[in-house]
This record gives sequence, C-alpha cells and structure tokens, in this order.
Amino acid sequence: MTFPDRRGPHPEGHAAGRAGWLRAAVLGANDGLVSVASIMVGIAASGASTSAVVTGGLAGLSAGAMAMAAGEYVSVSSQVDVESADRAKEAKELAEAPEAELAELTAIYVSRGVPPALARQVAQALHEADPLQAHLRDELGHSEHTAANPIQAALASAASFLTGGAVPFLGLLAATETARLWLIVVVTLCGLAAAGVLAARAAGTGLLRPALRVVLGGGLAMAVTAAVGQLAHVSGV
Repeated sequence: MTFPDRRGPHPEGHAAGRAGWLRAAVLGANDGLVSVASIMVGIAASGASTSAVVTGGLAGLSAGAMAMAAGEYVSVSSQVDVESADRAKEAKELAEAPEAELAELTAIYVSRGVPPALARQVAQALHEADPLQAHLRDELGHSEHTAANPIQAALASAASFLTGGAVPFLGLLAATETARLWLIVVVTLCGLAAAGVLAARAAGTGLLRPALRVVLGGGLAMAVTAAVGQLAHVSGV
C-alpha cells in the first residue's frame, strides 16, 4: 500500500533569480582586483615611490568604482528599454490579431514537443488567463526572475569593485619596495581565486574552472602592466 506524499514540492534553489546582480557583482570584484592591482604593480615596477603607488591605486579605485556603476546603469537601463519596447509591441499585436498570436503560441509549444491538440488547449488556456505574460515568457524569453534592475546592478558593481580593489592595498604592508610589489601580486591572485570560487558557489557550478580562469586572466593583466612599468623605468619616461 502506498501513501501520497504530503510534503509538497521540494524546494529548488536555482541561480536564475540572481543572474542580474550576480553578474554585476562578479564583474565588479574581478575588475576591482585586476584594475587596481595592475595600476599599482605598473607604478611600482617603474621604480616610483610608495606614495605614488598609493595615489595611483586610490585614483584607480575611485574612478573604477564610478565607471563600473555608471556603465552598469547605462547598460542595464538599455536592456530595460528593449524589454519595455518588446512588451508594448507584443501588447499591440495581441490587440490587433489575437488569433494569429494564439496560433503563434501554439506553434511554439508544438516545436517543443507538445502534441498539436494539447498545445492548442494550453495556448488557449493561457490566452484566457494572461496572454501578454504568456507571450513575453514563451515567445520572447522574458522572466520576472531575470528582469533587469539598473540601480541594483550599478550598486552591486560599484560595491564589489571597491571590495575587490581594496585587496591589493594589503601588499603595501611589506617592508621593502620589491617585497611590496610581489605581495601585491600574491594577495591579488588569492583574492581572484576566492572571488572565482564564491561566484561559482553562488551560481551552483564547479569551482576549479572559474577560479582558474580569473586567476590566469588577472595574472596576465598584472604581468603586462608590470612589463610596461618596467619599460618606462628603463627608458627613463
């Protein structure tokens, strides 16, 4: 004898609802680490004083945070404008040709493997309930879980940039100029690895590949700027 399961649906934790702010936060943290560290490494490799390294780092930190916030806000606002235009266009089409839109929704379900008769019934039911939402979701791929939020993205990007960009300053705790240069690199690579792992855990993916990707990318950026700084020092620029 079997008994019905009265526990209800099991909770599911998907990352789609975090996609907007998570992308901005990860991008901001990585950019903060790499940008500020690269500036500081490049200045330090040029033989400049510690005060110059600090000044360059602070300038990069403040400018980068503002640039990230402004860039995310403009970018995501443009996405919102596109989604709003799509909504208006779809509402107009539903008002002018509801039967054609019903047939279009039916065809979408058929293409996904639903039998034609059942697809027609489902499309009809959804049209009676909320046709605009059905078309936005199944025709255009819009979802409330992934809806763009410009302010949220801007704040997440700026805050994470500041957090990531503060890490390279730990390298200034070393006693000598050479030690400071290498400590900036080490703490930045550790920060990048941690950021990659945290982002992977938040997204529910494997840990090794994201961490390795950001560490290698950040290491390459610092190596290039160090080479530029050293070249400037050698050439007397």
